Amino acid sequence: MDQPKSSVRPVRRISLMRRFFDSEASGGMILMGVTVIALVIANSPLADAYFGLLKTYVLGLSVLHWINDALMAVFFLLVGLEIKREMLDGQLSTWPRRMLPGIAAFGGMVVPALVYLAITWNEPNLRSGWAIPAATDIAFALGVLAILGSRVPTSLKIFLTALAILDDLGAIIIIALFYTSDLSLMMLGAAALCLVVLVAFNRLGIVSLLPYLAVGAVLWFFVLKSGIHATLAGVALALTIPLQAGPKKTRAEDAPLHRLEHALHGAVAYAIIPVFGLANAGVSLSGLSLDAILSPLPLGIALGLFIGKQAGVYAFSELAIRLNLADVPAGATRLQCYGVALLCGIGFTMSLFIGALAFPGQPELTDATKIGVLIGSALSAIAGYLVLSVAPREISIKPSRPAAYN
Repeated sequence: MDQPKSSVRPVRRISLMRRFFDSEASGGMILMGVTVIALVIANSPLADAYFGLLKTYVLGLSVLHWINDALMAVFFLLVGLEIKREMLDGQLSTWPRRMLPGIAAFGGMVVPALVYLAITWNEPNLRSGWAIPAATDIAFALGVLAILGSRVPTSLKIFLTALAILDDLGAIIIIALFYTSDLSLMMLGAAALCLVVLVAFNRLGIVSLLPYLAVGAVLWFFVLKSGIHATLAGVALALTIPLQAGPKKTRAEDAPLHRLEHALHGAVAYAIIPVFGLANAGVSLSGLSLDAILSPLPLGIALGLFIGKQAGVYAFSELAIRLNLADVPAGATRLQCYGVALLCGIGFTMSLFIGALAFPGQPELTDATKIGVLIGSALSAIAGYLVLSVAPREISIKPSRPAAYN
C-alpha cells in the first residue's frame, strides 16, 4: 500500500532507533520488576484477591481477558507498525539487511520448537505448546543490553531489534494459523469489510488517525467474535496506517504511522506490557518441587528457550555468515554475537501469551507454562549478561563487504 521514501530515511531512522532503544530498554527493566511483584503477590496472603480480581467479569469478559485480548491488541498494533516501518523504510527495507536477522529468526523459531517437541513427544496433550519457546521478548532483552551499556555495539542492538521484529512476525503468523477456535463466517465477513474500509482510507490518502482507529475498534470486536484471536486485529489495522505524510506536510514525523507509533511507545512500554506481566506472571510456588520443574511441559519450555534459542539463532547466523549471505554486525565479535543469541532465549511476554492460547481453561498447564517460561528466560538473561560482560570488544573479523548494521 505504501512505498518507501528514501529521501528522509537517514535523519528519521537514527532518532527513531534511539527512542526505540530508550523506551524498550527502560520498559524491560520495569517488566523485570513487575514480574517479581507478581510472583510475590501470588505467593502471599493477597493471592486470593489477586486471582479473584483477574477472574472478575466486566462487560462480558474477565479482567484477564480484557488484558490479554484488548490491551494486547494495542501491543500488537505497535508491533505491526514497527514491522511495516522497518520493512518499508527502516533496518529491514532491503534484502541484504533482512538476511542475517531473517535467517537467525528462522533458526530461533524452528530449533526451540524441535527441542520442546522432543521432550514432550510422549505427551500428546502437550504438543500444542510447541510454539511457546519460539518467541523473543525484545523489551526484556534490550533491558539487559541497557544494563551492559557501551560494552555492546549499537550494531548488535539493531540486529537484536530486527531479529525480534521478524520473530514477532513469525509469532503472529503462528497465532493466526495454529491458535484459532471455531470460526464464525459471518463475523469474519464483517471483519473483512472493516479491513476493506481501512484499505480504502489508505488508498484515498486519508491521514487523520481518527477514522482508522474508529474502524479499527469495530474490527477488533468482529475479530474477537470470529474465532481468530482478537489481537490480530491490531496487526491488520497497523498494516493499513499510511507511512507517508499528507501533501501539506514535509516532515516524515508527520506521517500517520510515525505519529501513532510515537504515541503508543510510552503507553505500551510503561503501562500495557507491565500490566500484562503483572496479570500473567503470577504463579503459586507452593508445593513446587524438582520433579515438577523437570516434568515435560516446564522442562520442554525452559530448554527450548535456553538451549534451543541460542543454538538456533547462533548456528543459523553462523551458517549465513560462512555461506557469505551476510556479514558479522559491524564492530561485533563472535562471542558478543553468541551473547546476543543467548538473550534471544528471553521469551517472557510472547511466550506467556502463546502459552495461554495453547492451553485455554487448563490452569495446571498454564502454571507449568509460566514456570518453564520464567526459568528459561531467567537462565537466558543471566547467561547472556555474563557472556556479554566478559566478551572482548575488539573487532575480530573484518567483513568482506559493507556490514549490514552500522
